[in-house]
Amino acid sequence: MKKRFLSSLLAMTMVVASITACGSAAEQAPAAEVQTETQTEAAPAAEPAQAEAPAAEETASDEPVTLKWALWDVSSTVYYQPLIDAYTAAHPNVTIEMVDLGSTDYSTVLGTQLSGAGSDFDVVTIKDVPGYVSLVNKGVLEPLNDRIAADGVDLSLYNGVTDQVTIDGNLYELPFRSDIWVLFYNKDIFDKAGVDYPTNDMTWEQYDALARSVTDTTPGAEIYGSHYHTWRSTIQLDGILDGKHTIVDGEYDFTKPYYEMVLNQQKDGVCMDYATLKTQGLHYSAAFAQGNVATMNMGSWFIATLIQKIKDGEYTDCTNWGIVKYPHADGVEAGSTLSTITALAVPTSAPNKDAAWDFVKFVSGAEGAEVMASTGNIPAMTNKTIVDIIASMDGFPTDDASKEALITSHTYLEMPANDKSSEIETVLNEQHDLIMNEEVSVDDAIAAMNEGVQAILAQ
Repeated sequence: MKKRFLSSLLAMTMVVASITACGSAAEQAPAAEVQTETQTEAAPAAEPAQAEAPAAEETASDEPVTLKWALWDVSSTVYYQPLIDAYTAAHPNVTIEMVDLGSTDYSTVLGTQLSGAGSDFDVVTIKDVPGYVSLVNKGVLEPLNDRIAADGVDLSLYNGVTDQVTIDGNLYELPFRSDIWVLFYNKDIFDKAGVDYPTNDMTWEQYDALARSVTDTTPGAEIYGSHYHTWRSTIQLDGILDGKHTIVDGEYDFTKPYYEMVLNQQKDGVCMDYATLKTQGLHYSAAFAQGNVATMNMGSWFIATLIQKIKDGEYTDCTNWGIVKYPHADGVEAGSTLSTITALAVPTSAPNKDAAWDFVKFVSGAEGAEVMASTGNIPAMTNKTIVDIIASMDGFPTDDASKEALITSHTYLEMPANDKSSEIETVLNEQHDLIMNEEVSVDDAIAAMNEGVQAILAQ
């Protein structure tokens, strides 16, 4: 599936850095890799949206109704209750009951429950694209096309994301939350080296040169110009930002320049050694917190963790930080980046489908977007007001470049809908590990990716 979509200021799908705090094992990982870790900690303190939140339209009926909402990590996710409060303030006849299925095996548990007899969930949260595809294949989600058309929901406000999760012409979910990838950097390192900060318009070649310019390989006083977590997404997905490839195409020669860049940085001490990171299990947040990492490509979910840890006094060596847009290939517009989404769906077995759809429409629309932003989280549908709310958070960098980094030009899902995504993921992860441990050559590993994934797609 090769879908290219344009994000604009009024509808930046997955635009702003997602500010859900996700520390330690709960930190959000890329959608196609470790989605069991998504969105589980509280975001930095913000005033929850209560009754004064944007009003939604009244449901068709004023009869009392209770909606059961399947989700995960209720106690540590800050936006669930404010969304409920805002909706029920405008719909006093509706009661929403949250059912926490836990985060570790959420998609599996949800699929099992929806496939069984007597499931009474009205609304379900969709955690990742592979889980979404699995539920669609099981036939347990309602197609939303007719409701979307009847209510005039403008899918263009999601700027192509809904296209990438449309299956056989049907859309079964609406996204309400998003995360993008940006480049974090430590301003103190650049100041000390007398080097200009990263900018919002850098090619990968410029980024590589910048990282090298602040690197110091002195034993015991190392400064790493860049840092890459051990996920394959930190390298492989850099190559999809020209819109010519996706990670499920079955052809991966486009990843070669990025693997070569990072392997050369590793060899020259510009970044930490992959094998050491794997052995030590060093989390990317801990690496950046050490104060000797100049730049780090990472998802916007890290923003909230960074803000909160600095406020709590846990991070003292990276307090002067900023973000800029993701680097891009030559000829690609600045602001092209990767994204993940979280969405809502209505099960085929839902007892209250009309009321459930009204809630889904609210949470995924403009009203829910403002509530999400008020809790420090990034909605899938957003506008300048939402960007301003996020950028004005206490602890967010005050420089204009960091605010501008929240605005994308093109946004690509890390894993578009594909019913073979899990098998593809296994092949790509295995070869990524072999490349980064320098057990096989880049060419041999890419050949193995091509052969392995093409065989899966041919099944």
